[in-house]
Amino acid sequence: MLYKFVKIISSIVSMLPQAVRQNIGNLLGEVCWLLVPPKRKTMAVNNIMCSLDADTMQATTIAKRSAARFGRMFMEVLYMPKLNKDNIRKSVHIENSQYLKDALDCGKGVIIATAHSGNWELFGAALAMYGFPIVGVAQKQTNADMDRFMIETRTMAGMHITYKSGVREMVKMLGEGKIVGLLMDQDAGNDGVMVEFFGRLASTPQGAAALARMKDAPIVPAFITANADGTHKAILHPPIWVQKTSSREADILSTTQQLTNIVEQHIRRYPHEWFWLHNRWKNSPNSK
Repeated sequence: MLYKFVKIISSIVSMLPQAVRQNIGNLLGEVCWLLVPPKRKTMAVNNIMCSLDADTMQATTIAKRSAARFGRMFMEVLYMPKLNKDNIRKSVHIENSQYLKDALDCGKGVIIATAHSGNWELFGAALAMYGFPIVGVAQKQTNADMDRFMIETRTMAGMHITYKSGVREMVKMLGEGKIVGLLMDQDAGNDGVMVEFFGRLASTPQGAAALARMKDAPIVPAFITANADGTHKAILHPPIWVQKTSSREADILSTTQQLTNIVEQHIRRYPHEWFWLHNRWKNSPNSK
């Protein structure tokens, strides 16, 4: 039932002019901020103050913009079925795409290390529409109808989707020369490695470094950011290779720190686009 409803809403949104979609998204964003629990708002503001050396007013503004952008993201995701390889260039420009092409030419597959910054859903779809062989690693939604809609939307864009539990499939896809996209900016609990993030230790996913070391594959840090006119820019960084020594743990830790530094630099440049409402330092020894 929910699936059919979302499909109908998506069809309606696809017929609206961009300015109208943006205005509706902005309104939904205001509602998003109002619905955030006070405890979560306080956590976000405190983390922004600590990370960016911002005062309370500045931090509150960033936190609000970070939450409000989900309204626009929601509208953009609903509009995604309308995008295709012929019109995607009007919506998303890829900066330094040669980095990804060069990495693919190595013949080992590629890992994209990205973050919950900007519209990461649109990012993966755009890369696929540009002709890159993208494998999206998805978190299974608790609602089956929403999970079906999201998987369908991603595959329509040309992405191959696997769930986080599909590690064997990720390894297989890398071996076939595909690009595996991994988000690496959320608290990883006991499964992560502790690296510095904004001056504090944070449990960080080690999947990108571990897979790259295993398959000798390059890692391309990459992000997406929104332009003022509602279009987007994808920013690609030069490929990174894991320095393979006799210590697997040290290699993974070193590479994860290197990637996390790049994530941090991007967030510092676009702080309002990152997901500050997530409890990133939940398992940090600094917060105990």
